[in-house]
Amino acid sequence: MSAYPRNITERSVGNADQQSARWVGDAAPPTDAIVMMESDPTWPESYRREADRVVAVLGDEVVRIEHVGSTSVPGLPAKPIIDIDLQVLDSDAEQAYIPALERVGYTHVLREPWWNGHRMLVRDDGRINLHVFPAGSPEPLRHLLFRDWLRTHTDDRDLYGSTKKRLAAATADDPDSYNLAKNDVIDEIYSRIFSVPPHTHPAWPTRPISAGGRPS
Repeated sequence: MSAYPRNITERSVGNADQQSARWVGDAAPPTDAIVMMESDPTWPESYRREADRVVAVLGDEVVRIEHVGSTSVPGLPAKPIIDIDLQVLDSDAEQAYIPALERVGYTHVLREPWWNGHRMLVRDDGRINLHVFPAGSPEPLRHLLFRDWLRTHTDDRDLYGSTKKRLAAATADDPDSYNLAKNDVIDEIYSRIFSVPPHTHPAWPTRPISAGGRPS
């Protein structure tokens, strides 16, 4: 039995109606061919610059911000997209953070209240994905567990990387099929993650936040 609570171990993908209704305004699912790159050592610095931008514009609205996804794992092939998890006080209170983010170039593209209050904004022609969740949501913790496991378990990192490459080659022109096809290997890795005792994940940054946008 897992030492983690059920809300952590069970992932939600939504039903067909929820998936089709999640796009905001004129936003639509990506159709660009999947481009997989070898790990780039500049990705962490790209994240830090973007995290500084977000923290500077949102201030105390930021509860926690983290680099997640494949670009956050050294040595893991990835699409060249920086994924960021941002926890705010209340993701349903969109006026508290979306207008400020739009002023620095973000576009609100996804609204998924059924998925732990998730919103997504993009910037830099889709090269930055900002995932917004309410404070304490289980999804960001799952992302951290997955990231930190791959950082410290090279066998699973390499398994995930080789699977991503194979699936990207097979579904290059269908991003939705690519994302769905990854679920089996993701669930396999999560089963190993959830078989060991929980551990803590120090946040960057956490409050208090200095005027320069980094932890004080």
